[in-house]
Amino acid sequence: MPNALLDLPSDEWSPKQAYVLGSVCLLLGLGFGYLLRGSNDRVTPTALASAQVAGQPAGAHPAPTIPQMKEMADKQAAPLLESLKTDPNNPALLARVARIYEITHQFAAAAVYFRKSLAADPKNAALRSELASCLYYGGDTDAAIHELEQTLQVQPKDPDSLFNLGVIRWKGKDDSKGALQAWEKLLQTNPALPQTKKSQVEGLIAQLKQGSSAK
Repeated sequence: MPNALLDLPSDEWSPKQAYVLGSVCLLLGLGFGYLLRGSNDRVTPTALASAQVAGQPAGAHPAPTIPQMKEMADKQAAPLLESLKTDPNNPALLARVARIYEITHQFAAAAVYFRKSLAADPKNAALRSELASCLYYGGDTDAAIHELEQTLQVQPKDPDSLFNLGVIRWKGKDDSKGALQAWEKLLQTNPALPQTKKSQVEGLIAQLKQGSSAK
């Protein structure tokens, strides 16, 4: 499976994304959106460092197993879950819990909390894009596309959703034509997109077109 998104400049990604992309070969659907929004209010692996294997050199990032990541996520989420007992519909708290499970690859659990957060904040396109990512990596490509299309019905120019829709159509459905349509619309409807991001999208479009012409 091509790793196109890993070819994007590493200094464009937040610490959270660098951690996730180190072990996930594609996009954690939120990828492009995070480039646009920055990394404020994002959970990073720093808080999980105490769970790393003892004896590793300083600065090393050993790849944890999925059970280890779940253990880290549960520990990190525990105080937030405690707060939710008295404020169960707080969308910000729910989203923070979701992101903890998201970055530790517990996608089913993350999707549960993203859905709860969206129930309280249904117009939040960024949250819906993250939910779509989790659904996609959890194996439900059709549901992921549905979530993105819901956002685009009311926010047809949303760059996060257009970018992620293109990736999921391409990687999840082998739909190069659909991916091109999403990315070309992204560029057409977002003329103020920073040049670095624009170049990344243009590079993916060129890659798809080259692949199509070679068939």
